[in-house]
Amino acid sequence: MPGENLTRSEAQERRAIIDTHSYEIALDLTKGAEVFASRTVVRFSATPGADTFIDLIAREIREVTLNGRSIDPATAFAESRIELTGLEAENELVIDADCLYTNTGEGLHRFVDPVDDEVYLYSQFEVPDSRRVYAVFEQPDLKATFQFTVTAPRAWKVVSNCPTPEPEAHGDGSATWTFEATPRISSYITALIAGPYEATFSELTSSSGRVIPLGVYGRKSLWQHLDADYIFEKTRQGFAYFEDKFDYAYPFAKYDQLFVPEFNAGAMENAGAVTFTESYVFRSKVTDAVKERRVVTILHELAHMWFGDLVTMKWWNDLWLNESFAEWASTIATAEATEWTEAWTTFNAMEKTWAYRQDQLPSTHPVVAQINDLEDVQVNFDGITYAKGGSVLKQLAAWVGIEQFFAGVAAYFKKHEWSNTELSDLLAELESTSGRELSTWSKKWLETAGVNTLSPEIVTDVDGAITRFAIVQTAPADYPTIRPHRLGVGFYDVEGDALVRVHHIELDVDGDLTEVPELKGRRRPDLVLLNDDDLAYAKIRLDDRSLQTAIDHLGKISDPLARSLVWGAAWDQTRDAEASASDYVDLVLRNIGSETESTTVRTTLAQLLLAANAYVAPEKRSATREKVADALWELAQGAAAGSDSQLQFVTAFASATATAAQVEKVRQVRDGEVSFDGLEIDTDLSWQLLVALAAGGVVTAAEVDAALEADNTAKGGEFAAQAKAALPTAEAKAAAWSSLIDSDDLPNTIVRSAALGFVHPAGRELLADYIEPYFASLLPVWESRTYKIAEYLIFGLYPAPLADVRLRDATRAWLEANAEAAPALRRLVAENLAGVERALAVQERDAQ
Repeated sequence: MPGENLTRSEAQERRAIIDTHSYEIALDLTKGAEVFASRTVVRFSATPGADTFIDLIAREIREVTLNGRSIDPATAFAESRIELTGLEAENELVIDADCLYTNTGEGLHRFVDPVDDEVYLYSQFEVPDSRRVYAVFEQPDLKATFQFTVTAPRAWKVVSNCPTPEPEAHGDGSATWTFEATPRISSYITALIAGPYEATFSELTSSSGRVIPLGVYGRKSLWQHLDADYIFEKTRQGFAYFEDKFDYAYPFAKYDQLFVPEFNAGAMENAGAVTFTESYVFRSKVTDAVKERRVVTILHELAHMWFGDLVTMKWWNDLWLNESFAEWASTIATAEATEWTEAWTTFNAMEKTWAYRQDQLPSTHPVVAQINDLEDVQVNFDGITYAKGGSVLKQLAAWVGIEQFFAGVAAYFKKHEWSNTELSDLLAELESTSGRELSTWSKKWLETAGVNTLSPEIVTDVDGAITRFAIVQTAPADYPTIRPHRLGVGFYDVEGDALVRVHHIELDVDGDLTEVPELKGRRRPDLVLLNDDDLAYAKIRLDDRSLQTAIDHLGKISDPLARSLVWGAAWDQTRDAEASASDYVDLVLRNIGSETESTTVRTTLAQLLLAANAYVAPEKRSATREKVADALWELAQGAAAGSDSQLQFVTAFASATATAAQVEKVRQVRDGEVSFDGLEIDTDLSWQLLVALAAGGVVTAAEVDAALEADNTAKGGEFAAQAKAALPTAEAKAAAWSSLIDSDDLPNTIVRSAALGFVHPAGRELLADYIEPYFASLLPVWESRTYKIAEYLIFGLYPAPLADVRLRDATRAWLEANAEAAPALRRLVAENLAGVERALAVQERDAQ
């Protein structure tokens, strides 16, 4: 990473000197497996006589010509920059180079399908990786038109931001595609996807009356599993919703959605050519949580076509606004325009849980983050930027009024189309449509970090009538902002077989203490739920009686959002060491069997396993893990045949196994000796069970290899890497470590999967030998790997399952000894430290 950074001040200085007009980019993809040819012609205006630089990461530069003047690459090119001197008022720059394919999911990623040896390419340019493919002024506020010309094998499909033209065939089996120029857009949303992809096409009529071509693409070997008709249906629903609410017709010429291999994220909003992870191509049964998440992701990327692509941030400090808006917009669109009507419950269970966790790390930051350079951007793709920002925008929309909010957004699109903006530009339009002053709101919610905690304070008389009800608001010492909240208070009583809401009020909360006199005289209920209906962004506390009611009766609440709020409150109290981890385990095991929302089940089961593996007191750990696995087995047996919960309980049981007898049950299920009505042991489930068997030490590496031979696919390779790394032997751990640290040949998805297997809790004792090697590897990894691979290794190989004092002290010692290390690296390590410190605090509370 050294030499590839760009500071905000450098970007501002460059923007003050130049204004880009157009790029003509010619790529030759027929030069073999390592490099491709890249020729860029850039036209831009500049301050006469000024000097600047253009960005490029390349193996070799053959030509640099500025305004007809040849520049020696040997003197002008260093690391990722080409120096440009003596600029004229209008300039033409030509750069001819060879660039490298990657296997890291950054730049132009090259993948060879193990099924049929076909080659597939796709680009991923956010944040700073278009410079890995062509010479570019790599910053979002230097918009331009981009015209691509691509030479590739004739049998391939080639897709970019504009409609794919008819190719010109050549006699050597290649062809050239000459695309039209894009509108003025930022470089990070340009795109190139090429290879023998299968595709199907449709169209829709935009609100403007224009016909918009639609395409869905996927690899040949996965094509039979790609449900394109459903994807088209959700896309049409999203188009209709957004064009209506934004009062602005879709701004690009076509809309392709491409499912690509070895993708790092969920998706990427390339203008008119969105790329998605192949995890959204379902070759085996998946949970409703995953199905719903795919819909939200489809609509998230579609929302970006307006918010991010049409109107783009000036600099990455407003990245949150792009992502938060898309997160909020996709959730409301999913809830109101598709069959997934409980999307806000999913948002609470998944996104807000993520946000609350991120907001309590030492690396928390204001929603509007201080982004000093590109490294700052990379680490800010986090729960603050996405989930907290989305939660805050939900509050803002409620506060100014949803109609006024959409009207302000529509005015913002019209006023700033094809240009770059800052937060103040959006707030100005919202102030205009709502009549509300928003600078104070912005300061408290967007410019300060941390999450508030709201707790009920209840006093009753001898008959149980409330004599005083107040809401106490606290803030962490490091982030002491006390904020205004609009929230509901719900009273719930056990009535027969149900836990029923018997009273509800809505009020404004501000300050350290808010008295609620209207609740005086009411009988104290079995459960008091602050933030009922989930209007506020704040952690909530359950009083002792409410917590006990939740443990005994949570599954009896009929409203899934209310259940999700109680699940979240119980988890927050556990993570904050204010409630026993053992009690949380009991709450989950007693109530999860009746939970109907797939994402709530998914999130809660993950938290259950974390509690059992790391949060209960060490002396209770073995017994708790055995108890959890036994209970999950019973839940799986009792679940409805073929149900979503049945699948989730079986896979959670496999992950939780702690005894030889439990591992044997996994083997029996995988081998068909024990079956569940309605549950097919399909390809992916078979692999998940095999990973559990590997972690349990009852299969060998050779057996994993045999499974891979039977499923020699990209997904099979990922599962095999995870299974081998999970084998609980010193030899297996050493082999996995060496493959990840001593070599940089593995692609991104294998790195991620092998790291996941390496730290499997079943091999906890073996991880103690890797504390010192882990810390010794940090600086070399950071200095030699791309950001995404470094992140996978730094997070993925941290021996977190140890969760002990030795690991905590070693992490603290590294941070103290490396005070001058890159801030982004220190942040990743500090987040690891926060996790082990929290685990130790919760263990101490659980031991009481």
